[in-house]
Amino acid sequence: MNPRNYRSLLVVGLLAAGVGLYRPVEAQQPLAMLDRAVADFESGRVAESAAGFDALARARPDVAPELWQRGIALYYVGRFADCRAQFESHRTVNPNDVENAAWHFLCVARAESVANARAALLPVGPDARVPMRQVYEMFRGALAPEGVLEAAGSQPSAQFYAQLYLGLYFEAIGDGRLALEHIAAAAADRFAAAGGYMHTVAKVHLGLLKQRGLTAQ
Repeated sequence: MNPRNYRSLLVVGLLAAGVGLYRPVEAQQPLAMLDRAVADFESGRVAESAAGFDALARARPDVAPELWQRGIALYYVGRFADCRAQFESHRTVNPNDVENAAWHFLCVARAESVANARAALLPVGPDARVPMRQVYEMFRGALAPEGVLEAAGSQPSAQFYAQLYLGLYFEAIGDGRLALEHIAAAAADRFAAAGGYMHTVAKVHLGLLKQRGLTAQ
């Protein structure tokens, strides 16, 4: 998702919400909750991660819209209505992010249908990251998946995001073979630096696919 540092964002949110009343020491408990939820997700403990993010959102509802990581955890535990609501909330603080719209699509597609997900696709602003414009057009149904790969070119970060969102898209439309192929590509170690937290998402997703008995051919 947005490359801004998730921990520094919450610090800013905590301080701003208190209009100077929150001292750094008072921010430590929510920050510890955030770090634990992130660590649980990175270790593949998605249920524990979702519960941790829920607890943080209840403790600090003023910063809950920032928690796009919560939306992803909710997706992986099958709470698609809550997942949808989190990404709709995140749009109020990050309206340009194509990834937010993509994850919202995924939640609606799983809860309802691909057609309903397209109809409910969130609008976005100018997201200059390559190939986010093409990713959005693919989810909108206006661009073939091949166009995303073509737009990514040879830049590692662009290649990573192309592979990740192709995999997620193919899974949403029911093509398990291509979903596995692209998720496995995104989870490759060579993309660790390029993908950051989202590379962890790719690895967790691949692990879940393997638990379901799916393997790359």
